[in-house]
Amino acid sequence: MEITTGPAQDTPDPPPASTGHPLGRISIRRPSASATIWIATLALFLVSAGVQPQSLSFGSLAGMLPFAAILAVVAAGQTLIIQQAGIDLSVPGMISLGVVMLTRIPNGDESKLPVALGLCGVALVGAGLLSGLIVNRIGITPIVTTLGMNAMLFGAVIFISGGTPRDTTALLQGLVTDTFLGLGHVVWIALLVIVLVDVLVKRTVQGRRFEAVGANRAAARAAGFPSVRYEIGAYAGAGLLYFVGSILLAGVVKTPSAFQGNNYLLPSVAAVVLGGTSLLGGAGSVIATAGGALFLTQLQQLLRTTDLNAGVVLIVQALAIAVGVGVNSIRGAVLWGGIFGSTPKPRIGREGQNISG
Repeated sequence: MEITTGPAQDTPDPPPASTGHPLGRISIRRPSASATIWIATLALFLVSAGVQPQSLSFGSLAGMLPFAAILAVVAAGQTLIIQQAGIDLSVPGMISLGVVMLTRIPNGDESKLPVALGLCGVALVGAGLLSGLIVNRIGITPIVTTLGMNAMLFGAVIFISGGTPRDTTALLQGLVTDTFLGLGHVVWIALLVIVLVDVLVKRTVQGRRFEAVGANRAAARAAGFPSVRYEIGAYAGAGLLYFVGSILLAGVVKTPSAFQGNNYLLPSVAAVVLGGTSLLGGAGSVIATAGGALFLTQLQQLLRTTDLNAGVVLIVQALAIAVGVGVNSIRGAVLWGGIFGSTPKPRIGREGQNISG
């Protein structure tokens, strides 16, 4: 029996699956963390103008901006380490050793300043490199490693200085504090350093791989990225930035104390968090970190002009870290997941495990 078939009929395409949400495929772009900290900083300056106008006087700003610039450079080093899911508790020892070497070795003799700069650079970059090797090769956690390194560095500070400060050489002070276009060299140097680091991290292939390693180390390994190089390099790069920060601080403060770096641990972490860099590692922005440094320094200026004591300033810095961590944790999961009905993606740890809880 012969069977004949009619011409094949076109089967209509199935209708697109409904997204189950009235907004369909519409995507809503949220403000970036970088924009948020700059908006907050602008708001702080507006509040300062209304509450304490003298905090925005020329003299106040001239005194505030150099220290904001120094904090921005130091916090940029902290940013690199946090982007690799670490944290650096050796910042006080790094900065203290830097300023002690830059003042104690010359001891007022400008001809010895190049030697002091060379030894200081080797010491701080070497300390950072050693921390990175211990964290990556031996497997000791960053908190324990850098805390121990901080103790070693302060031991070196006491050995070199005996606990007594020395004056900065006139040459270093002039190089850092002389002005150009109304701003001290310290501000211009800090701007140059921040822009250079941002270009290296954000505009180069190596920089993008650096962020990828920090976000998910297991996936970066699978992609063939040399994760060991990037993690150790983060600590060495941070040491280099601490070296630059020490030069600027030694030039701004005529007689820095042997424990000058104690003022930079909490603010450096706060500036990074306020800039939107996740403490879990991954993408970050040193420019946003600089915004956080400016915010914190102006906040200190405002609080001090209202005759509040140093304890209040420390409390505000701690609250800034807590708020920054909280906002960074909930802004995606609650605001953009709960309101728009999407399911938050699980957080993936550095070795690929689900750590979203």
